[in-house]
Amino acid sequence: MMAFLSHLFARGEPVLSEAGPRDAAAIAVLHAKSFHRGWSDGDIESILLDRAVLAHRAMLGGSLVGFILSRVILDEAEILSVAVSTPHRGKSLARRLLDLHLRRLAGLGARAVFLEVDEDNVPAGRLYGRAGFREVARRDAYYRNSGGKATAALVLRRDLP
Repeated sequence: MMAFLSHLFARGEPVLSEAGPRDAAAIAVLHAKSFHRGWSDGDIESILLDRAVLAHRAMLGGSLVGFILSRVILDEAEILSVAVSTPHRGKSLARRLLDLHLRRLAGLGARAVFLEVDEDNVPAGRLYGRAGFREVARRDAYYRNSGGKATAALVLRRDLP
């Protein structure tokens, strides 16, 4: 019966909620699948235990299908990482996570949000551009892709109401 219910609920929309240290292992797995240099369970757990960190997750059934992490210092926040599992990309899940996260950051008093994105990550650039982020700096040769090619990090900013 439980397998049937899990399967039934897995067909719906992902449920967004705050993430915590118990999500570290699942976030580390998704992070490693999404980025050239993944973070370990311990790295993620340390981040999630930091009181200045805000984390949200997207769950479908009992599976993590997306997350967003940021750190808040005074009235500024930095988005540390965002990832959505491959089968759920292109379905507005990252936008839903980002919108929820930005609203929560504003509620915590953040007035500006920063992030870095690889210039070659076109889907992420589109997501952030549509969400009102603008480029404020560029770090040449900051990232190395899986083929060893150096790419720039674009530093983006969005002011919050």
